[in-house]
Amino acid sequence: MDTHCPSSKTISSVEMRRIVQEKRREKRIELTLFLKISSLFKQDNVLVHDIEAPITVINISRGGIGFLSRSNLPIGFYFNACIQLGDEDAKLYCVVKIIRVEEVKDTSYVTYNSEEKTGQSIYRYGCEFVGMAPVLSYIFDDFEKSMEE
Repeated sequence: MDTHCPSSKTISSVEMRRIVQEKRREKRIELTLFLKISSLFKQDNVLVHDIEAPITVINISRGGIGFLSRSNLPIGFYFNACIQLGDEDAKLYCVVKIIRVEEVKDTSYVTYNSEEKTGQSIYRYGCEFVGMAPVLSYIFDDFEKSMEE
């Protein structure tokens, strides 16, 4: 049996990123914000205090954030965040759920601490906003407009 499919073609990494990006529900905005996670919690009343994990937010969308950290944080946990996009009135007080993590080999990313800690891993996280009110989407609209100017 011949399993070769003559109509198949190899997809380049650029094409693959475009395809993946088109499947995203919300547009990602590249930015750099510095935050600190002080505690994590889970729905079954599991609470982790005194974490003091610095994070660098690298992108944001209406659906969530992506960030980098040297701390190894557990998937499925939540944290409270205050994210300011633009002026003082554009603050998002939100709950964020960690849904994805991967170790980053390219350490050229900006991190929270300016100290060089060679040999320490950096992790990239994907998170979603939980219970975000749709009325707050104006904050993203205003921020996108300000980035274009």
